[in-house]
Order: sequence, then C-alpha cells, then structure tokens
Amino acid sequence: MAAPTWPWTLSVSLTVTLTLTLVSVAYGNSEGDALYTLRRSLSDPDNVLQSWDPTLVNPCTWFHITCNQDNRVTRVDLGNSNLSGHLVPELGKLEHLQYLELYKNNIQGNIPGELGNLKSLISLDLYNNNISGAIPSSLGKLKSLVFLRLNDNRLSGPIPRELVGVSSLKVVDVSNNDLCGTIPTSGPFEHIPLNNFENNPRLEGPELLGLASYDTNCS
Repeated sequence: MAAPTWPWTLSVSLTVTLTLTLVSVAYGNSEGDALYTLRRSLSDPDNVLQSWDPTLVNPCTWFHITCNQDNRVTRVDLGNSNLSGHLVPELGKLEHLQYLELYKNNIQGNIPGELGNLKSLISLDLYNNNISGAIPSSLGKLKSLVFLRLNDNRLSGPIPRELVGVSSLKVVDVSNNDLCGTIPTSGPFEHIPLNNFENNPRLEGPELLGLASYDTNCS
C-alpha cells in the first residue's frame, strides 16, 4: 500500500507560505527603511510622523501611508503637514508608489533624480515648498505620470525635454519658480495652459521648433 503523501504536501505548503511571508517582510522592511530615512531627514514639529516606527514588519500601519493588498506602499500623503527638511534618494525604492503628496510644507533642497525610478507614479505633488535646483530629467521615465505639480518653489534650469515623451501627462504646473529656456509645445504640452508656466522671469514663451534653442537664458 502506498505511503500517504500528506506530510510532503503539508511541508511544501508550509514552505511556500513561509517564503511568501518572508518576501512580504523583506519588501516591507525595504520600504519601511526608505520611508524612515525620509522621516529622519524632516523636521516634524507637529509629530505627524510619530507612528513611523521602523521596528514594525512593514509601514502599512503608519499614518499617512496607503498600501495595496500585497502590503506594498502605494501612497505617501503628507500635504500641508508643517514639515521642513529635504527629500531623500531612498524614495526611489518605493517601486509601487502611485501618489507622492508633499505639497504645502517647507521642504528644501533638490528633487532627487532617483524619483525617476518610481515607474508606477501617477501624481507627484511638491508644490508650495522651498525646493531648489533643477527638475530632474529622469522624471521623463515616469510613463504613468498624470499630475506633475511643482509650482511655487525655487526651481531653476530648463524644463526637461524628456517630459515631452510622457504621453500620460495631463497636468503640469511649474509656475512661480525661476525656470529658464522655452516652454515645450509638443506631446502632452500641447494641451497645458500657458498660465501653468507664468511667473518664471527667465522662461521664454512657447518654443518655435527648429528656430529657438530651449535653453536660452539658462547660462
């Protein structure tokens, strides 16, 4: 009589379950580490980030964090939270992130180029801060991006032409900065109103394709 196979089946089942659990924990720890690095870079006088405890298995129980059914971080919502400090390159590790909402704070420093790794990102809202430096050309890799709101900061340099290739873009607002060069007119920029570029003293009007260099006034 054949030996029963249930112990082997149970062993396989337990191994698969344990493996999936460990993978979930590893992802959670990786994303939690990235977000905790952000927390340590920010000043938080109102204790908005008090629940961001790095000893937990994953950050899905933290306030202002949303996760999907696989416990992967999909939303960081810290708008209007009286935060200051700077963004960190580690944010680029949140590969399932769809919404990064950090508007209406006093965040300084540059936009990390690593944000171009957020392949699932739909909305990047950094408006009404004190962010300086250039808009990273790596944002042109965000092929799911719909909303790019960077207005009311201290950004400089040209509008990256790589953004012309992001066909999903519906809203781009870079008004009230110190951008230079010309305004793109192709791709998604065909439908962006000109007032979304206003109050950039060194930014020229819409580019004349083939007739004007887009980096004028940038030297």
